[in-house]
Amino acid sequence: MRLSGRSADALRPVRLEVGFARYAEGSCLSCFGETQVLCTASVEEKVPSWLRGGGKGWVTAEYGMLPRATHTRTPREAARGGQSGRTQEIQRLIGRSLRAVTDLRALGEIQIRLDCDVLQADGGTRTAAITGAYVALYQALAGLHHQNRLARIPLREPVAAVSCGIVDGEALLDLDYSEDSNAQADANFVLTGSGGIVEIQSTAETEPVSQEQFDALRALASKGIAELVEAQKVALGLLRSDR
Repeated sequence: MRLSGRSADALRPVRLEVGFARYAEGSCLSCFGETQVLCTASVEEKVPSWLRGGGKGWVTAEYGMLPRATHTRTPREAARGGQSGRTQEIQRLIGRSLRAVTDLRALGEIQIRLDCDVLQADGGTRTAAITGAYVALYQALAGLHHQNRLARIPLREPVAAVSCGIVDGEALLDLDYSEDSNAQADANFVLTGSGGIVEIQSTAETEPVSQEQFDALRALASKGIAELVEAQKVALGLLRSDR
């Protein structure tokens, strides 16, 4: 039994609060247990210079962590002179994940900028960011569709992300910080609603992961993603919560 009381295949309590930020075209407060990430989507009437005139849109992301998102204060990256490699890697992952399910041609020459700001970190900030960013992106695109600026919502299917790991020899779903910091191996899975693989980041900390262990992590991730996609649909009003 985990310290939290969860079973090995259980997510932390998930809360996706749509419309959390008043002024953004799309927003979602994404909470995975004690991890809280504010995701906003901003509509911009221009695309990067290398896309101009091509008739395609773009989805990009920025990621950051507030100084007291963790137990001790972390200096703002602007004060340190620039973004860390970790920050750049995570925001590129978020952007790739959302572009994978967006029909950029149907979007037209519009850019959606996703800002994912970690308010509180207890493991899985990138997975909470991707899951919440999809909700914010959907809300922003639905608004454009409602305004008749888009013929349809140009999203092929949902995308969500979840972490898994091997802790004390057992495969666990959705690691919190205490589990992640003691894992023998950990992985982040980004999957679509239909089970398509967008990205898998997997690292062994002490010894290589066996095929059997990886298959166990993959199975846990598939279960977790299915539950997260359902939570996204409920948050967006696409599915009743009592079904």
